[in-house]
Amino acid sequence: MKTRKTFDNSQFRKLAISCVVLLAGCGSAPLAPQRVEVPVFTPCVKVVPQRPAYEFDQLTPVATDGEIVLALARDWLRGRPYEAQLEAVIAGCTHSAADVGH
Repeated sequence: MKTRKTFDNSQFRKLAISCVVLLAGCGSAPLAPQRVEVPVFTPCVKVVPQRPAYEFDQLTPVATDGEIVLALARDWLRGRPYEAQLEAVIAGCTHSAADVGH
């Protein structure tokens, strides 16, 4: 006599749930890449102003008071544009740091 195999309802449910779970994993799309901006350090000084050659630095230790005063007066005229360039560089660095939020 042949025995007939019956398919149990609980087995069918388990199989159906397994298939649904497996197919649900395949049906989800991968996440799209997202752009993330990360602050990166870059130096704010592009060009360093060249320091002028001051006459006072080249005076000998035996220079007279008059020679020292004249050298300082001429150096003051050389130093003003240099100081202005340095201040501009510093101002550029402080403004760029403020823009980033530091």
